[in-house]
Amino acid sequence: MRQIILDTETTGLEPSQGHRIIEIAAVEMINRVISPADRHLHLYINPERDSDEAALNVHGLTTAFLSDKPKFAEIAREFLDFVKGAELIIHNAPFDLGFINHEFAMLGMGRIQDQVAGVIDTLAMAKEMRPGKRNNLDALCDFFGVDRSARVLHGALIDCELLGDVYLSMTRGQESLMMDMGEASPAATIQFQAGKRGPLKVIAATDDESAAHEGYLKDLDKAVKGSCIWRQLTTPSEPVDAGG
Repeated sequence: MRQIILDTETTGLEPSQGHRIIEIAAVEMINRVISPADRHLHLYINPERDSDEAALNVHGLTTAFLSDKPKFAEIAREFLDFVKGAELIIHNAPFDLGFINHEFAMLGMGRIQDQVAGVIDTLAMAKEMRPGKRNNLDALCDFFGVDRSARVLHGALIDCELLGDVYLSMTRGQESLMMDMGEASPAATIQFQAGKRGPLKVIAATDDESAAHEGYLKDLDKAVKGSCIWRQLTTPSEPVDAGG
């Protein structure tokens, strides 16, 4: 399965206010193994505007640095070709998708969701796993023991690399469901071995054991002044008269 861990940096928070993407990173992962660096996509983009001061303090990408970089229109097709058909893994997906779709809309390219296999939002996953906790990338790195010492400023590429490690930690149990290079997973192997066993031996209760069990159920019936839950679950229901 091909997945792409995706992150962007932007000039501000709202594309509706004219803010643009200035950096985009896409890290490939196949069957839960991060691909070599030459299979990743990392691009800086000239947004043709300044970053808000707050955003600049987060990513540190100045207007001067970005001034000679390609515009989004020049890299849009390369980016789409790279991610097309893959499943995207994004932390706080609505933010990044909103910016990408805004850029695509200006180029008449439609929505990115219609070009990929699906989108996994790791922030939504983390909120389900850790309700009421801080679930930003730094907090999740700390929780899962992922080294983030190299993350001084926010950068799309390093954030993708960290998110990849976090995602693998969050979904560790899925490893047994994957098939790697045509070999059966541990779970599949266990299932196959179990299938080679003979039929299970059924041991019925003796008459004395059945009588003792019935006596116990009667005591429960008296205690609840009716039918105990065991009888309700094991007694067949009356057939319903279709004629009403």
